[in-house]
Amino acid sequence: QVQLVESGGGLVQPGGSLRLSCAASGSIFSIYEMGWYRQAPGKQRELVAAITSISTTNYAGSVKGRFTISRDNAKNTVYLQMNSLKPDDTAVYYCKMGIRVGVSDNDYWGQGTQVTVSS
Repeated sequence: QVQLVESGGGLVQPGGSLRLSCAASGSIFSIYEMGWYRQAPGKQRELVAAITSISTTNYAGSVKGRFTISRDNAKNTVYLQMNSLKPDDTAVYYCKMGIRVGVSDNDYWGQGTQVTVSS
């Protein structure tokens, strides 16, 4: 079994910063791509940022220059540093990891953490 646990969400004023973390635990052989997605009320879930096993990154245009994704392979953890937050960033943020367990590769999701940007 694999479990992803997220932390770091909360309420922040516009222009503020938050750092999200997502740690994986369980019978993990290796982790490939890690990513962050978000879903705002009434909208589809969208990719925010992703990072490959060799730390190549990809960002949604709306967050480029403001958000930074990083990973700590020794801790099976992915981070999302969010700066200059805007009200439009308000959403539930989910982490996703591509993980090999035994001989099987599957995608695993975190439970989601609420980020609210409001004055």
